[in-house]
Amino acid sequence: MASSLTYIEVAIALPVYNTYTYSVPENLGELVSTGKRVLVPFGRRRVTGYILGQGKDKNQEGIKTALDILDEKPLFPSSMIPFFRWTADYYLHPIGDVIKCALPGGLNLYDFFTIAITEKGEDALLNNSTTPLENEILNRLKTGPCRFKDLNKNFNKHVPNALIHSMESRGVIVCNRKLKGGSTKPKMERYVSLLHSDIPMKKLSNSRKKIIETIKNLDEISVKKLQERVPSAPKLIKSLETAGYLSIFQKKVYRDPFGEPIAPDTAHKLTKEQKSVIHTVTESLGREFTTCLLAGVTGSGKTEVYMQLAAKVISLGYSVLVLVPEIALISQMERRFRARFGECVAILHSGLSAGERYDQWMRIARRKAAIAIGARSAVFAPFANIGIIIVDEEHDTSYKQEGGLRYNARDLAVVRAKLNNGVALLGSATPSIQSYYNTTTKKFKAVTLKKRVEKRPLPEITVVDLCKSRDVRGIRRFITPELHLEMKATLVRGEQVLLFLNRRGFASYPVCAACGEAIRCKNCDITLTLHQKINAYKCHYCGFTRASTSNCTSCGSAKILLLGIGTEKVEAAVKSLFPDARTARMDRDTTRRKGSILKILKGLRNQTTDILVGTQMVAKGHDFPNITLVGIICADLSLNFPDFRAGERTFQLLAQVAGRAGRGAVPGRVILQTYNPKHFAILSATKQDFQTFYNEEINFRKSLNYPPFSRMVQLNISGKDKEKTRQHAQDIGDLCDTLKKNNSSFLKSVEILGPIEASLPRIAKRYRWQILLKCPSIKQLHRFLHQLWFDKKTNISIRDVKVVLDVDPFLMT
Repeated sequence: MASSLTYIEVAIALPVYNTYTYSVPENLGELVSTGKRVLVPFGRRRVTGYILGQGKDKNQEGIKTALDILDEKPLFPSSMIPFFRWTADYYLHPIGDVIKCALPGGLNLYDFFTIAITEKGEDALLNNSTTPLENEILNRLKTGPCRFKDLNKNFNKHVPNALIHSMESRGVIVCNRKLKGGSTKPKMERYVSLLHSDIPMKKLSNSRKKIIETIKNLDEISVKKLQERVPSAPKLIKSLETAGYLSIFQKKVYRDPFGEPIAPDTAHKLTKEQKSVIHTVTESLGREFTTCLLAGVTGSGKTEVYMQLAAKVISLGYSVLVLVPEIALISQMERRFRARFGECVAILHSGLSAGERYDQWMRIARRKAAIAIGARSAVFAPFANIGIIIVDEEHDTSYKQEGGLRYNARDLAVVRAKLNNGVALLGSATPSIQSYYNTTTKKFKAVTLKKRVEKRPLPEITVVDLCKSRDVRGIRRFITPELHLEMKATLVRGEQVLLFLNRRGFASYPVCAACGEAIRCKNCDITLTLHQKINAYKCHYCGFTRASTSNCTSCGSAKILLLGIGTEKVEAAVKSLFPDARTARMDRDTTRRKGSILKILKGLRNQTTDILVGTQMVAKGHDFPNITLVGIICADLSLNFPDFRAGERTFQLLAQVAGRAGRGAVPGRVILQTYNPKHFAILSATKQDFQTFYNEEINFRKSLNYPPFSRMVQLNISGKDKEKTRQHAQDIGDLCDTLKKNNSSFLKSVEILGPIEASLPRIAKRYRWQILLKCPSIKQLHRFLHQLWFDKKTNISIRDVKVVLDVDPFLMT
């Protein structure tokens, strides 16, 4: 029997680190292919796995047999498997979960238990022959079957597994296994085609004749499109099928995630700088792995460079992957690439429906698209032959995933390019310190665009010291006379204004006027923010809300002072100052609905919006030529974060938002309001001087041994019990110290900071502690982590306290 089986290596879509060997029955043998999903038994369950290749025949009993092959075509090419393995190893994450994160959601099947009451159980209830907890369980099951984990939620207490097994053995309940999932599937649509051409047209009605003529001209057509030409078609085609004239059949179709059609364009004339960049990058295409850092000032034509490079890559028979940090930017990039390249462009991001994302993924996997544009998850796009990976705004922190698989898409782009012997092109007007440092060590190749296209000048920046208006009350405190006058003049000229404040909501610090106590979240150690549109105080961490009419929880007073500022308050102030201006707001609150981002950007593009108020979403890469004034309401908000990158982020954000001004024929102006006009990050941003900022910042990093002079890993420890969480953090800290002391190489190289309570000690009812590990060598740090994470796993994992490993962390709060 064994000779009729083949063996496959399978990664399970569960948090398990190993891969497993399964045998494949002969009837499924021809369907086996690397990159397909497979349904396999795992323990007592049936789960989805991913075929990674040929497994090893271990000549032993106990190898389980695969149950089914779930895909007609592979979901990813075999060339991606080394990339998945590298990602799993580097981030110490289960490989099956890495692949699951990469794929479109809703594909996988899972086995789960449902528990139902039996007749014997109902009799036991009537006879009162069960314990109080058993009574509760049986009464709940009388309303219908449920999953075991739902029982715990319903009763808000732990239901022991042993109790469920006991009740099942006594016959009062029954446990059934069911498969769930697989909700994302190809879209099917009805099509019609003619069975033969000799149809007696004279016998047919005019509508039926029109249907036949339409199909003749097109060979086949969807019923949906046919109805647009002949409204009664859905009713008439059945009789034509019965008469043997045509065939009605189901066909797979792609859902269209794109908006309105876009007029085609042609390649623009390049500047000398652009030609030089393209020549330098092209030298490596198809020859050797290279990472290039394109440092180009805002408005220097980086996107045109990307598109002309993409054209060269496609002409060589390779694929192009373009990453952008925000969904808001994908619309603009996608429009420009579609105008140039047409239907060969696919998009991948979380703003698509599950079905749309699946269709775009399959277009790439089936080589129907040569270019993919997307946010960070698009780094996993299933291309088999990538020639170039372009990472626009490479400095942006949005490329770092903060939940589940905590990867950095920019770093993975470089790794994937290396594994494909391709080119990684990282572009930014404000490069990250890490990337720029890599050019000084010759790890990356530096290419630059120092001038704006068409010799447009950089915007003139005026700094306004907010300390001078500290005692001013009302609107004038944050819309200073200088900003107000510039806005007025800009609107009179028929130009557009952008106001930037990196804080949403109306009032960020509501405080009781009677006792001075802040209005705080009940789940987090943070103040709530008032959102006027929803008439509620809201926590930006856990989502908790409290009615805006609520009294102080400490003293009961109804008088609440609405201190602090957010984009909602700025928008309201602007509308009162300029009632005739058309004002819009762009932040997370106004862009939740599908299509809302496109609507706001369309208003700017069509000049139906005069003033746009927004958070950092407006600072990144947008190109609107009629915006000639940028007002930065308060430049200091990110300076005081408890994070060694605070200065870098402030410089990048200010330089980027300033760069939105004057991208057309009219020169731009920026009014930068700050309480710290002499801070080196503010001064450098004012002068658009990256080199001066870098020279200052790199010395600070070196003196404190922060990246790029070390590599870091953060252990995040959280739990609902304050003391238990503190104690476990202390235990892990002791474990780290012991590992370090017992190994001479660790003793010299690994630095342990903590355990320490997080700067936000409680979020979503969970108490938070942190341990930071630093080491000059990533290999040495990984050796340390492997001993800690795998060899001491029983010491790390305990009930009710969660420990998360974050390699190369970005958020230190």
